[in-house]
Amino acid sequence: MDNRINEIRRTIRALRVSMLEAEAIMREQINRDEDCSFVAQEILKMRSVMSLLARERTTLGDDEPILVNSFFIPRRRPTRKPVAVLSLTYGSVPRHRLAERV
Repeated sequence: MDNRINEIRRTIRALRVSMLEAEAIMREQINRDEDCSFVAQEILKMRSVMSLLARERTTLGDDEPILVNSFFIPRRRPTRKPVAVLSLTYGSVPRHRLAERV
């Protein structure tokens, strides 16, 4: 019985990671105006399997939360940090270079 609970927990953990990766792929497809129906169907299948596993796990008496190490997947690419603006003094740079930067 204990082995079955551990097996279910391992499967749920793997399913969560797979679902998050599939959701990230689907978001990218949506952002590019591509068809994402195949990925969406796969996510729905994973959810149905997850629901059956969760139901079986609770009937076996396991109530502890399942933690996933790589649970956070960034939704968007990180923004670029602005380049630090150098403070220019009038005498430090030739005049024609000051006009180019402004």
